[in-house]
Amino acid sequence: MPALFSTVPSTDLLLSAGSSAAENLSGFSGWAVRLMEALGPLGVGFLVFLDNIFPPIPSELVLPLAGFTASQGSMNIVLAIIFATVGSVVGAVILWALGKWIGLERISRIAVKMPLVDVDDVHKTVGWFDKHGDKAVFFGRMVPIFRSLISIPAGMRNMSIIKFLVLTTAGSAIWNTILIVAGFYLGENWSIVETYAGYFQTLVIVAVVVFVVVWIVLKIRKRSRAKAADRTDAAGEDTEGPADPYGG
Repeated sequence: MPALFSTVPSTDLLLSAGSSAAENLSGFSGWAVRLMEALGPLGVGFLVFLDNIFPPIPSELVLPLAGFTASQGSMNIVLAIIFATVGSVVGAVILWALGKWIGLERISRIAVKMPLVDVDDVHKTVGWFDKHGDKAVFFGRMVPIFRSLISIPAGMRNMSIIKFLVLTTAGSAIWNTILIVAGFYLGENWSIVETYAGYFQTLVIVAVVVFVVVWIVLKIRKRSRAKAADRTDAAGEDTEGPADPYGG
């Protein structure tokens, strides 16, 4: 088992890994490992930063790979965790600033022009975030998709940058540590972490899709009932006809 805090690669590890830990990897995985081998922890931070602002680069893949690379002696695991967390925070702050720039008024004007969206929907969402924003930012750092998106409403609601940094750093550090350490100890079996993290990501995506579909169906039904009620009221008014001026 590799030493957790070792900064010097052991001879056995280097012999078993060959000249590069990426030799048996291809595609994005191979490129990511080569980048981390070349740049060390800085490469980990860069990849995690990209994950935050460009979600198709999944941290569920990058972080176990970082642990695997550290297990091969290419970098120190503690520094990998630190730089991964720094990359997470930097990316989150950029999205927080984007949310602050967009602002609630601008997003409200855009939202009400979207099909099936009402002003009440915007107010309800804002109310929910005002009530649960701290927990949403902290736990959102550990949930695929929401990891990036949660920073935008935090900026829109002018969450204190200090509070945002504390919550984001804490949540990111926990998530990064779990996946990097798991990849470190699993070594060449690091893909087990990616597999199970992928199941979690799929579950989240399915939950989001189901929520959106149910929301759309309920909205369509609400609009249909409202239109039917309007037609009924209009038909009732036409049936009554004009009032008799003589009371007859």
